[in-house]
Amino acid sequence: MSHRYLNGQRALLLAGTLAVAWSAIAAARDPSSDVICMSDATKSAVQNETPFLTQNDAAMTKMMADMEVKPTGDVDRDFVAMMVPHHQGAIDMALAVLRYGNNENIKRLAQEIIVTQQQEIAAMRLAIGDPLPPSKPSPTQTSFIPDLDTHSPSTQAMSMSPAMNMK
Repeated sequence: MSHRYLNGQRALLLAGTLAVAWSAIAAARDPSSDVICMSDATKSAVQNETPFLTQNDAAMTKMMADMEVKPTGDVDRDFVAMMVPHHQGAIDMALAVLRYGNNENIKRLAQEIIVTQQQEIAAMRLAIGDPLPPSKPSPTQTSFIPDLDTHSPSTQAMSMSPAMNMK
């Protein structure tokens, strides 16, 4: 057999393999939603994740749009103008996982991300002489904490002394 014949066979085999693979991929897709066909359990899991994915995608889209800044000629100011939306995007994504996530370790990391990114945004703004925005509660704080019975012994033990009160 000549080398030309073997090379032709290899090319045909490769083309055939690629055609079969491409056909399998195309057949596995649901044409109405462009989602790969999956089991009912997987579909359910994806549907349960949809609110998280939607909020996360919105955060990413906003972050990417807000990071597109027109250069001003001031490298430091331009850097901050791009980094603030980047950090805010991290905060927004962390909020999404706090809302929809289940893993307590990941939620703790998300809380840390929120705090550190807020601190870094403030530091960057101060470094270029921009004023800080008005203070507001951390987005990780709960909006409702039930009143405690201050007369019960367990609640009295949990209350802070006036010296420890952080306001």
